[in-house]
Amino acid sequence: MVNQFVPCVGAVILDEELRVLLVKHIPQKGGFWIDKYICPGGRLEFGESLEDGVRREVREETGLEIEIVTWVRPMERIIRSADETIQEHILYLDAVARVKEGKFKPASDVGEGNWFSREELIEIRDEIHEDTQMLLKEAGLVEWEE
Repeated sequence: MVNQFVPCVGAVILDEELRVLLVKHIPQKGGFWIDKYICPGGRLEFGESLEDGVRREVREETGLEIEIVTWVRPMERIIRSADETIQEHILYLDAVARVKEGKFKPASDVGEGNWFSREELIEIRDEIHEDTQMLLKEAGLVEWEE
């Protein structure tokens, strides 16, 4: 793996019932988020605005068109190998958004996706990636018990 700095954009997407859409990527995609629920998103392309990047990533992964409501505080993740070499430095730039139009249709790299109420998010906490848990808390959607 090449050591790299990766700006990532994504969205905490809410439906009309204020449920949150979380997705899991197919196992073949591999990566840091394997087998865990995450919010739709991905890498920001060079020269792309944050809003355009969020909308593109959500459209590509879910088929949904969204309206951005607000932005969540940026977060980061530094991934180190066993010998403490930095492999990736990820900067998360996420928005809270509402569905504008479309129905959820997972892309080929998205294995599954589901809408979850706040109560259901708490019930499936162990299935949600720890970075996504932090994002949902920052977005004001859940308060995790420690």
